[in-house]
Amino acid sequence: MSSPNPIPKTATRNFSRFENRVAATASGGKFCDGWILAVIGVVLPLATTGLGFSPVMEGLIGSGSLFGLFVGGLAFGWVTDRLGRKVMFMLTLLTFLVCSILQFFVVDAWQLFALRVVMGMAIGADYAIGGAMVAEFTSLKKRGPKLAEMLVWWYAGFSLSATLAILALNAFPDIEGLWRWILASSAVPALVMFLARIGLPESPRWLASRGRMEEARAIAEEYLDPETREDALAESTVKLGFGALFSRRYIRKTALVSIFWMAQITPFFAIYVFLPRILTQLDIDLGDGWSEVVLYLFLLIGCVAGVAVVNRIGRRKLLIIPFIGMGASLLVLALWQTAPSWVVITCFIVFAFAHAAGSVLQMLYPSELFPTEIRATAVGFGASMSRIGAAVSTFLLPMGLTAWGVGPTLLIGVAICALGLVVSIMWAPETTGLKLTDTASIPTASEQHRRTGARAS
Repeated sequence: MSSPNPIPKTATRNFSRFENRVAATASGGKFCDGWILAVIGVVLPLATTGLGFSPVMEGLIGSGSLFGLFVGGLAFGWVTDRLGRKVMFMLTLLTFLVCSILQFFVVDAWQLFALRVVMGMAIGADYAIGGAMVAEFTSLKKRGPKLAEMLVWWYAGFSLSATLAILALNAFPDIEGLWRWILASSAVPALVMFLARIGLPESPRWLASRGRMEEARAIAEEYLDPETREDALAESTVKLGFGALFSRRYIRKTALVSIFWMAQITPFFAIYVFLPRILTQLDIDLGDGWSEVVLYLFLLIGCVAGVAVVNRIGRRKLLIIPFIGMGASLLVLALWQTAPSWVVITCFIVFAFAHAAGSVLQMLYPSELFPTEIRATAVGFGASMSRIGAAVSTFLLPMGLTAWGVGPTLLIGVAICALGLVVSIMWAPETTGLKLTDTASIPTASEQHRRTGARAS
């Protein structure tokens, strides 16, 4: 007797290949994100001279992408859950491509600022969309590493674009308007990823959540392995909107994602931007550019390490342990300001490694903790909240260094790491080895503890 829904003969050969394609194109978006955010810092002084920016305008343009990312993550995660993954998955890359090219032709500061804000909005949207696509198309075994790898691509795009921009400026210092070409260079990876995303189907989980079961079943049978397909089509559908993030059922998960993400990047952004100044106050001279090279290297190593162990030690431990490493390294720097150079360097290496290892959960955890109906909304909201901390810390850190010195300023970073640690211990559940349907319904760690205690009594 034949099955009522036979699986296409070619499907069994393409599950793994298709998973890799989805993961690569989604991660490629993160590569573009990192590229776009890095080049502005390198060329902003030249653009300021070329277009005659005021200091205020220079600051606005430098933070334009950050502001746009806040708005984009907040708004377009929700839009993605309403309109679908496929449409927004293409639209973000098209926005990267068009705005990258338009940057070459700007004639005043406000044009560049507007383009950077729009690109930032697309970056925020891509955070939400990419995580949802990878989570909903990959199998249980590959889901964790594939989501974690997205941050490796971000650091690769960031580091490569900054390095190439610096090399270009050093090699061709006399070329007028070179900064325009560097800004527009993000069009190259954006075009490649846009073409690679053409032809990808809509998420069957999203289709099922909208009641479009026939379409969902057809796509699931062609692109998902039997176990993933069964889980995708079995997920119960409940109409949830943006407000569900703050409902009694999800408020702790929303707080967990927002706080741990903010606690990871708040001290990192501040330290990265002002690392040379911090090292100067600690009487450390590593040579021009050497400190940034070391930071890039150990960020990449930390990311790779996080990807390697995410399924072995589990999400919960990978979230908690790095906060201990980040906080401890900053505490040593804050309390031992006369430490030898090797101690200071070691502390920064530990901080960079621990931060990067834990950061691989930024796309992974929120993609697992929320159901399909609000998955992209949750990822986008977490990304937006994290940027509040990044913006505030970047703005306040130079004033803190001037008013209080490096010790008290770094102690604030220690306190932020401690907050992330406490929240993670209280609320982070273990989702490793669970189907996506099950991870979305799992309670937080404190709720699990209360239920266990209630059953025991």
